[in-house]
Amino acid sequence: MNIAKFVFNPIQENTYILWDESLECVIVDAGNCSAGEDSRLADFIAQNGLKPVMAVNTHGHFDHLMGVNFIKQSYGAQFALSSKDEYLRKSAQQSCAMFGIAAVVDVPQIDIDLDTVESISFGNTVLKVIKTPGHTPGGVVLLHEQSKQLFTGDTLFRESIGRTDLPGGEYGTIIRSILGNIIPLGDEVTIYPGHGEKSTIGHESLYNPFVVEAMNGEVNY
Repeated sequence: MNIAKFVFNPIQENTYILWDESLECVIVDAGNCSAGEDSRLADFIAQNGLKPVMAVNTHGHFDHLMGVNFIKQSYGAQFALSSKDEYLRKSAQQSCAMFGIAAVVDVPQIDIDLDTVESISFGNTVLKVIKTPGHTPGGVVLLHEQSKQLFTGDTLFRESIGRTDLPGGEYGTIIRSILGNIIPLGDEVTIYPGHGEKSTIGHESLYNPFVVEAMNGEVNY
């Protein structure tokens, strides 16, 4: 599986394009929010002969949703998001305004409810959908088991975790998601987060202060 990363919008959100030998692709967390960012994404897709079939979101915060409508309108791709984050989809424009960002966030209806499926697929590739609430109620991570690559959205970052002080967030829940559903996937798994640089589960088990203190029983979660 091939991976391309783009950093979009004022929140510096990571958008990923994933594709295989079929040239079908999915866009994970489409955060493009300007004509220039739309062009960067579209140019890459055209130059590589890719066929977008899905915009899939790890969660429903506005900075990860800003480009979904562009993907859907440009390519007829389906939109996948957990219905538990539907309230965030509906309030994306207001959230954008609250952060002082002047952009139009017109998020389409959900086509595929990630709360009800165990996997999604494109071309010859299958991504396992793993529920990881805590940053948002409908948060998920996406695992490509063969290559041991995991797209963690805002659940787990390099040496940090997603914030839990926004509506729908809960610290104990995100820690249980990380310890119960991510750490057991194995030290060798590479994580691709929604912000910042990639890491591995092994690195996070040793150097992520939130993970380490929870694993050592230093906090009550």
